[in-house]
Amino acid sequence: MLENLTDRLQGVIKNLRGQARLSEENISDAMREVRMALLEADVALPVVKDFIVQVKQRAQGQEVLQSLTPGQAVIQVVHEELTALMGKANEVLNLAAVPPAIILMAGLQGSGKTTTSAKLAKLLKEQKKKVLLASADVYRPAAIAQLKTLAQQLDVECFDSNASQKPLDIASAALDFAKRGYYDVVIFDTAGRLGIDEAMMAEIQALHTLLKPVETLFVVDAMQGQDAVNTAKAFGDALPLTGVVLTKLDGDSRGGAALSVRHITGMPIKFIGVSEKVDGLEPFHPERMASRILGMGDVLSLIEQAHKNVDLAEAQKLADKVKAGKNFDLDDFKMQMSQMRKMGGMGALMDKMPSQMAGMAAKMNPNDADKAVRRIEGIINSMTPLERRKPELIKATRKKRIADGSGVQVQEVNRLLKQFEDTQKMMKMFAKGGMAKMMRSMGSLMGGKMPGMR
Repeated sequence: MLENLTDRLQGVIKNLRGQARLSEENISDAMREVRMALLEADVALPVVKDFIVQVKQRAQGQEVLQSLTPGQAVIQVVHEELTALMGKANEVLNLAAVPPAIILMAGLQGSGKTTTSAKLAKLLKEQKKKVLLASADVYRPAAIAQLKTLAQQLDVECFDSNASQKPLDIASAALDFAKRGYYDVVIFDTAGRLGIDEAMMAEIQALHTLLKPVETLFVVDAMQGQDAVNTAKAFGDALPLTGVVLTKLDGDSRGGAALSVRHITGMPIKFIGVSEKVDGLEPFHPERMASRILGMGDVLSLIEQAHKNVDLAEAQKLADKVKAGKNFDLDDFKMQMSQMRKMGGMGALMDKMPSQMAGMAAKMNPNDADKAVRRIEGIINSMTPLERRKPELIKATRKKRIADGSGVQVQEVNRLLKQFEDTQKMMKMFAKGGMAKMMRSMGSLMGGKMPGMR
């Protein structure tokens, strides 16, 4: 996501940091590079112009020029202006209404409305809300069935509608069902079209009038680039939108929509889709996105993700075990791998790392790394409980049996055991308080490969 923009801006930042003094000339040079980077990322031209004017004006101010580290001061200005460009922080859903609170989902076909509706239901369910999903997409084959399938996966109720019904009839019946069932929230998925047309707008306007939603969210595909902004503006003219959900930010998009939508439409970005999985929806934090774009990483989101997905009781149990000097075994090793996978895998972690760390991790392909983690789990699952507790028992015959059971070569079992041995040494150092030694060991381990990676 936004990798090219991040790389370009990192180059500008590096040059600025090296400047002992700033002049109008080197500020202009830097802003020219920033302008090109933003345009290449498909950021709308009016947005780029306004952004450059604001940054340049502040960069040439006394506050920056008199700073002991003017290069760093300009970087702070760029970070603050990027944040301001994408909107205010904490633009959360407003569900302060007599239940059920209605959330109306709007957008073009293929933007990810149905999947986003399910992801949003999962988020609200985690907040102890009783959620009902409903679909009025009677035009796209299997759209209603898709929402029902997703609802089943999440153990969320889905209103029983079908393609022979009229959208307004579905809306009226779903609303009545939600009131009688004492639901807190109804997420209403509407039909999309391949392009904006009068019939589509008339239908969704009628649904809006009937349902009186507290939130009307426009779901837009970030890979559309500037077209996404134009589409958002058209929907904004037809409906009183309350926010935007940007999907597919994990794809090969140049990401300009993330920087353009708020400025052009005046609507806040409330959520971003970061994967196709049902937990791949995150609240949008402008300041964190600005940090990621500038290569500073997003440590806060990483911590939140860890708290949400990591089994803290298991982590504490492992920490106590290591501290007490007890053996770190292959069950513990597998648990660590499983915890990482719950956090979204290597790709999701790399996306939030500062650029220097991500650069080190990027030497291994995230997809290859995730496959390797699953392979490690498969190898360990092929071991007996005794072998997991006492890996030193695993000799040639056992290795052959484990390799056959997990569908890998014996060499991969050997690589896993070597990696486990190195990790075990680190854990012993940690138990003895040898942090400096452990950090040096980690440096050498970073160059190692995981089983299953070439």
